[in-house]
Amino acid sequence: MLSRCRSRLLHVLGLSFLLQTRRPILLCSPRLMKPLVVFVLGGPGAGKGTQCARIVEKYGYTHLSAGELLRDERKNPDSQYGELIEKYIKEGKIVPVEITISLLKREMDQTMAANAQKNKFLIDGFPRNQDNLQGWNKTYLQSTKPIIDLYEEMGKVKKIDASKSVDEVFDEVVQIFDKEG
Repeated sequence: MLSRCRSRLLHVLGLSFLLQTRRPILLCSPRLMKPLVVFVLGGPGAGKGTQCARIVEKYGYTHLSAGELLRDERKNPDSQYGELIEKYIKEGKIVPVEITISLLKREMDQTMAANAQKNKFLIDGFPRNQDNLQGWNKTYLQSTKPIIDLYEEMGKVKKIDASKSVDEVFDEVVQIFDKEG
């Protein structure tokens, strides 16, 4: 279940970070510390994985890939969702958002239960309304850009020029993360 939360979106020309406050986007057990969630959005090849790896290294976040969680769940013979995920993929349909949220929530809960200090998460590939199959442009324009536009209207977007070198982009990411906490 999603809760309302204040958030910031960091947009890196095709690469965006949605910075959440400590109010949870995914509800966890009340006994656990509430997570800090950063959604990393962008089209294929935008550099999401590269920047996530560097943020994990510098800030100690746990990186969760929605696509990877879905693929792992699909392969798990004991999965309650495996067959359903397989069915949607074979039919060329998007897996229902409730399944993706359930997998993300479960992974976050397990991570925090194992170590209460591990409460900072980068979530890449979610939220997404379209799969990449129809190409970067369609995905970006129809799925990612409306989310960016919504947060930009609320004055919560931080923009970075991602055409610079990986190190230059990360330096700007660091400045924003250090300032925003």
